[in-house]
Amino acid sequence: MKICLMGVGNVLMGDDAIGPYVLKSLEAAFDFGPDVTVLDAGTPGLDLTLFLDGFDALVVVDAVKADGKPGEVRAWRRAELLDKPLPIVLSPHEPTLREALIRLNMMGRCPREVLLVGVIPARIETGARLSSEVRRALPVIEAQILRELLRLGARPAPRAVPDVPDVWWEAPAA
Repeated sequence: MKICLMGVGNVLMGDDAIGPYVLKSLEAAFDFGPDVTVLDAGTPGLDLTLFLDGFDALVVVDAVKADGKPGEVRAWRRAELLDKPLPIVLSPHEPTLREALIRLNMMGRCPREVLLVGVIPARIETGARLSSEVRRALPVIEAQILRELLRLGARPAPRAVPDVPDVWWEAPAA
């Protein structure tokens, strides 16, 4: 099974960086093997559909606009994303993940398995780092992603000596 683990978000906009941040954290701690493509999609545009084409399964991490408290983690499966209108905006990025999946579905190329793991942001503003609320959600998000990868048949191998995550955008200015 070809699996895409994708982070979406602008690393220069506070909690919107959650997708790339989680990817860097997981890559520092695990080797995912050849069946898992780790993709920092940044703030994709119309090319989002192209990023997702060719995968059997997709696991996405992003900041989401939803009712609730900052730092709350939510999850949506493929059917929820495709089959019924969602009362929330999934992402500040255009087109939305839902639109990209609908396009792929119409072409018969949509991943069979889809999981969107989202966290409600506390702040999305230029120059901000991850908020404490979102930072506290990191273990929950990472555990959910690892469970999903195992369910899909991937076997992330813990690194003997974990690396320091390369979250360069949070490094102190020199």
